[in-house]
Amino acid sequence: MSQTPTILIVPGWRDSGPGHWQSLWAETIEGAVRVQQDNWISPTRSAWVGRIAETVLAQDGPVVLLAHSLGCIASTHLPPEAVARIQGALLVAPADPDRRAPLVDFAPVPYHTLPYRSVLVASSNDPYCPVRTAGAYARSWGSEFVRLQNAGHINIDSGFGAWPLGLALLQSLVETPLVFKAATPATSTHFLELQTV
Repeated sequence: MSQTPTILIVPGWRDSGPGHWQSLWAETIEGAVRVQQDNWISPTRSAWVGRIAETVLAQDGPVVLLAHSLGCIASTHLPPEAVARIQGALLVAPADPDRRAPLVDFAPVPYHTLPYRSVLVASSNDPYCPVRTAGAYARSWGSEFVRLQNAGHINIDSGFGAWPLGLALLQSLVETPLVFKAATPATSTHFLELQTV
């Protein structure tokens, strides 16, 4: 696909609030589209997957998914017509729906190869998904696996704002340079040890 893809931001359970890297990127990446769910608190798989698919299909061309937490899992449940429009995906801190009762409708997690390039970023101490489980997701989905040390759920609570490393990973999935509405988000002061596996 030669057309510049739309960056499609897919938040997780309870949405990504102000200051979260997803929210900052939504405000600064030119043409980025954010998926809006009707119920962020009590998610159901059919509603969430349906809304993501609807948003993918509403774009004029290919999309690159930028998913966090439950958004990663919901994205792996997408129907074929939506999957066909996806050029790549950055999957950050995927949830483990078997570990939290409100998310159980998203289990079982699909264990099949994704037909597009994907990068999965996980933390060694994510309270919502053991890094071993995230690694199993990456292997089954065919994702490149980036393991961060002691990065929690890779959100505001664990010190992540603009997250320039994530922005670089996103850029690696997009063939053309990302265009920003304003200056690139300021470099985060939160230092992480990065280990690629």
